[in-house]
Parts: sequence; structure tokens; C-alpha cells
Amino acid sequence: MVVPLGSVQPVFSLPPLDSIPDDSEDVPEPGLHLGEIGPLHLPEIVFGAASFSSFYNGNDHLAGPTPIRTVRLALRYGIRAFDTSPYYGVSEIVLGTALKAVELEFPRSSYKLMTKCGRYGPAPADCDYSPATIRASVQRSLARLNTTYLDAVYLHDVELVSAPVGTGVAGNHTVALAAGKAEYGLDAAQEGKVLGTGDQQILDALAELRKMQAEGLVKAVGITGYPLPTLLRLALLALQTPPHTPLDVLLSYSHLTLQNDAFAAFAPLLRERARVPQLLAASPLSMGLLTPSTPAWHPASPELRAAGLRANAVCAEEGWEEGLPSLAVGYGYRHAEKLDVPMVVGLSNLREVHENVRAWRAIKEKRDEAKRVGCEEKVAASFGDLKNWSWASP
Repeated sequence: MVVPLGSVQPVFSLPPLDSIPDDSEDVPEPGLHLGEIGPLHLPEIVFGAASFSSFYNGNDHLAGPTPIRTVRLALRYGIRAFDTSPYYGVSEIVLGTALKAVELEFPRSSYKLMTKCGRYGPAPADCDYSPATIRASVQRSLARLNTTYLDAVYLHDVELVSAPVGTGVAGNHTVALAAGKAEYGLDAAQEGKVLGTGDQQILDALAELRKMQAEGLVKAVGITGYPLPTLLRLALLALQTPPHTPLDVLLSYSHLTLQNDAFAAFAPLLRERARVPQLLAASPLSMGLLTPSTPAWHPASPELRAAGLRANAVCAEEGWEEGLPSLAVGYGYRHAEKLDVPMVVGLSNLREVHENVRAWRAIKEKRDEAKRVGCEEKVAASFGDLKNWSWASP
């Protein structure tokens, strides 16, 4: 449940730190250390804190000691960047409480905080990109996260606000890089043009974030969203609009996965044409699609949900004993390394932190690579016509 701006904020009170378990589960396993990527100096794994919400966990989990232990273990492993949003319900509050609790071991200067603004509910009508709301949202995030500055702030899910050019279209969005350029607003004659009132709202919101950047409250300004053509079009619009400043950072989700790896086709254009210096990919599990049980709220079509179940079966048939989630996470890390981008992964508990670091190390050390790649190819092929198929958003 999203907490409205201006309302009374939930409070999560943790017991004293010395009463929270700190045993063998809370100790990193020895091995390779995470590297840094890009001008924001982000770790190769970024902690996706949407897990600290009712989307993925219940109130008992969120109010207990597990979030602080999970955050602390991640930091000990070197996962020292966190991605959150007001849209993720109480995520900012839970994360901020956990980080405050471990501040003696991990002071604010030792990690990066990245949040979002502008989206406060499931529908386009729940978005508010007005400069006053953008400022109020960032100020609330600062308070929730117990910090005086944010390392990055994104406009959240820009396709819900932008001019309806190429949005709401399901299918393979790589056509926007070829014959479908005009349909998606990516024709050379359209570049840098405001194509509707929503585009202007986005530019105004970016301008407010730039003001907060000049005030030292925000270090980097960017956008997030699902349709890759929309992200590219708006990144170009930001660049072509005076003062012609490129976005500092851009986050794409569910597009560097076994089912859909279209981000690989768009990343070079985002870097070279739109001049965005820091890219991130998120959700190698495609928000739970590549697990044995896709969440009920997932936007995938019934056909894509069925394909996800088939992918689980194919993975088992190919003998990948750790299951599809393990294979999918490894695929995400391997391809993120190829693109030189960090991967944002949701982490709910100690087990998931350990498992993700093990998977990342296995990729870096090329363990079982031939078997892994062979299984990946079979699973990817099992999606058939739904490979690289993107659902409509909004």
C-alpha cells in the first residue's frame, strides 16, 4: 500500500542492535569481491529494496529483524547500493530504519541510496510529476532514509506520464530500432520534440530535480520505466532540450532476462546517442515471471505466464538442479557483465543474499559455463514467439 504524501508515516521500531542475531548466517562466505561500475561507482550487484514491501513480503517479515540482518549482510558482502521507491509502500521506511541501525558499522558515506519519485499508485492517474510534488517527495524520501542527500533520484515509470507515443503496445520492441521508428517517436525528424503534454511534465519534473541537484540534495538525476523505446525517446528529449544536459542515470527492468534481453540492443544507443553515462538493469527474474510461481499481480499475459511455467519444466529437464531462478539470475549477471552495467536484484532475506553472491561468483569464475549456457539456450528457445515479447505498459 502506497503511503500518500502528507499523511502520517508508518514507523518500524527495531530492537536494540545487540539483541539482533549476528551468527554464522550473518557472515559473508569467503570469495571474490564485487567490483564497481560506471561514473556513479556502483557495485555489480545493487540491492533491490522493493522486497521490503507488501508486493513480496508480509508485515511480520517487514517488522521483524530480518530486514536489518539482510541489509547488514549485503553491506558486508560489498552490495553497497540500494534501490527503492515511494511506490514500494513502506520500502523506504524499512530500509532507512535498517540502515540507521547499522550506521556504526556502515556510515552513510559507505553506501549509495537511489530512490524514485512521481509514481504513487498503480494507475497513470496516481502519478504526479508537478515540481511541487517532486520536491515534496524527495524531501520525504530524505527523511525516511535518514540522510541529507540521495545518490540518485529517478522519475518513476515515465511511460505512465509521457505522451502516448509507442506506449501501451505489447510485442517485440526492438522493431522501434528499425522499421517501427516513427511509431515509437524515434524517427530522426521526431528527435528532441515534445510530442504531448506528458512530455512537458517530464521535462518540468527533471528541471526540479536538477534544482535539487544544484542544492546538493540529489547527486544524479534519471528516469526509469518498462518500454525501452520510451526510455530512449525521453533520454533523447532530455538531451535535446536546453540546457542540453544528458540524463545522469537510467534504469531498465525485466529486459535483460532469459525471456527478454532487448536491453542489449538499446544500451549502445542510450550511451552513444542519448549520452547517458550510467545504465542499470533490474529484475533478472522479471518480477517473478521466471520462478515456479508468478505473482498474481504480474502484468504478464496468460500465454506468457504459461510460457514461464514451461521454462521451469525445461530447466528441470535439462538437469539444472538449482532451478530456473538460479539459472535466470546467473544469466542476468553474465549479460550485465557483458554490457558493463550493475544488476538490481530483490533481496528479502539472508539466504537470498548468499545465493545471489554465489551465483555472481560462479559467473565471474565461469563455473559450469558450458552446461549453464546450454541450459540457458534451451530455456530461452522454449519461449518461442514470446521471446523478447514485452507486455503493454501502461
